Amino acid sequence: MPTYAADYAASLADPAGFWSGQAARLTWQRDPPRPVLSQDEDTGFYRWFRGGRLNTSWLCLDYHVANGRANQPALHYDSPVTNVRRSYTYAELLDLTARLAGGLRAQGVGEGDRVLIYMPNMPEAVVAMLACARLGAVHSVVFGGFAPPELAVRIDDAQPRAIICASAGMEVDRPIPYLPLVREALALATHQPACVVVSQRDFCPAELPEVPATVAGEAAATAPRFVDYHELLQAAPVAAVPLDATAPLYILYTSGTTGRPKGVVREHGGHAVALRYSMGAVYGLKPGETMFSGSDIGWAVGHSYIVYGPLLLGATTVLFEGKPIRTPDAGTFWRLAADYGVHVLFTAPTAIRAIRKEDPEGRLARQYDLSRLRHLFLAGERCDPATYAWAGELLGIPVVDHWWQTESGWPMLATCMGYPDALPARAGSAGHPVPGYQLEILDEEGQPVPAGTTGLVALRLPLPPGCLPTLWQDDARFQQAYLDQFPGYYISGDGGYRDAQGYCYIMGRVDDVINIAGHRMSTGELEEVLAAHPAVAECAVLGLFDELRGQVPVGLVVLKDGQTLPEAELEQQLIQLVRSRVGAVACFRQAAVVARLPKTRSGKILRKTLRQLADGEEFTVPSTIDDPAILDEIRAVLTRRGMLKEIGGSQLDPSCLSS
Repeated sequence: MPTYAADYAASLADPAGFWSGQAARLTWQRDPPRPVLSQDEDTGFYRWFRGGRLNTSWLCLDYHVANGRANQPALHYDSPVTNVRRSYTYAELLDLTARLAGGLRAQGVGEGDRVLIYMPNMPEAVVAMLACARLGAVHSVVFGGFAPPELAVRIDDAQPRAIICASAGMEVDRPIPYLPLVREALALATHQPACVVVSQRDFCPAELPEVPATVAGEAAATAPRFVDYHELLQAAPVAAVPLDATAPLYILYTSGTTGRPKGVVREHGGHAVALRYSMGAVYGLKPGETMFSGSDIGWAVGHSYIVYGPLLLGATTVLFEGKPIRTPDAGTFWRLAADYGVHVLFTAPTAIRAIRKEDPEGRLARQYDLSRLRHLFLAGERCDPATYAWAGELLGIPVVDHWWQTESGWPMLATCMGYPDALPARAGSAGHPVPGYQLEILDEEGQPVPAGTTGLVALRLPLPPGCLPTLWQDDARFQQAYLDQFPGYYISGDGGYRDAQGYCYIMGRVDDVINIAGHRMSTGELEEVLAAHPAVAECAVLGLFDELRGQVPVGLVVLKDGQTLPEAELEQQLIQLVRSRVGAVACFRQAAVVARLPKTRSGKILRKTLRQLADGEEFTVPSTIDDPAILDEIRAVLTRRGMLKEIGGSQLDPSCLSS
């Protein structure tokens, strides 16, 4: 069995040779010619496996049905919010996918066309993704319930031939009709799809509109048809289309600094090779075993490790529609792991913090048989050591904090559990570079920094397969956003450091570094200290404007359930904790208790938005926010505590200027 050390060295010394070996583990319609790594003549961007032909949907389904897994569960769907559970074998999932692909083809969808999918975590969404891949159509999944203006932006950018949506999504206490949101987005968009395919949900069916008789001429010709999803399933099944390895599989939009989302492109060939490799090397999963990723298909995690990764491996995946708490309680994830015999659980640290907040003693976890669960993987934001330790002690298994981005599509840093010489995971660290990634920590001049020094996290080119080759129809923006700062490197936008033993620590986005009287400090470092307090469930540290010091840190903390410590007393304890562990230079003097923190749907805390709110800046409420009402709650707390922009007029503490 290869070792991590050997594979990592081989992947850097001969990238084309290493990944050619990994590609050979897949069945290709036409093997990629050597060398498998090339550069575009016009842009200089790297491309993997050009000239090879394959189909991701075929690899996920047809291959396994033909090789003994037809009756193995491919997908378990579990939804406590709709009270529905259902399992699909590989044969059943293939049949649904092939028939939906036939229905889409009858609607005019073909190779290269875009299809926008606007659905929650429901089996029909997974089938839609795989059906698009089967035809060579390019899917773009947008969160069900996403705001119409943001949906319209994505419609105009991707210009889909079809939109596939659910009639509704289900929150904990109420349904959210989707069709009115889609129609509002279409009214805002310039581009109009040929058809809108609607998957009806029993708890909230939608009446499919017809083109009004009063609409005539060009307007009638461009108005989309509304079609029932299940009618398309009556079509004859179609075979998978062999595709160039460099053909786009999907577009996934991520936020951009200009407010215009960036369309991250993923290609069939590199994506399949990288994900198939990562399932064993990083997650230690074997064919036939089960993985549960507590994410949404609208995120990269959902694409990679709910849908494509497990199915490429021949594993079983769990699709969950609900929340980690209150559907019905904080034991939901443990119940899922027990019911489906989960071997690997992957979620965001926020989910574990929420579970810990409601069940700090972990009593609910002890009600379930978790004997098959081998590893808990965390990603999405940095996991504070307190949460890491709590989960490890509760479950008695390795907890692996690892790091990757929408742009990479699979892990860049991890403790690779599939290798026998994997070093132990370490609290606060995202592990070591995964084979294929040459990670370096650079200063602002692009020079490597010594161990222990925080800098910019960069990856030397070429990036391995599976990473974005460019942005959708915007090579110039890809070059400017990721490659221009330091030639020869991909710039991640995150800050971090590497310790003397080679463990890497990601401290958050570069714009989360605050400057206190000339001292640069990561908010992640301060959050780690606050999270260590026994009363704190989760927290966010903001760097607020200050006329004398440039910025000062302010803490917002959410208490664990049952905590009754007075806010003033807690604040003093937190101030002393920071002073003792970081020093007076941190100038940490204020902390406020809040009921909850604003987050994206993937669980990332919206620190920049919080800072803008507290500094009195104008800002646009991010389209990815889970609940905009939280911002009003935070504003009320900051006003009550006098922690809005007026904080800049506070008295100067001389200790904050000490060196």
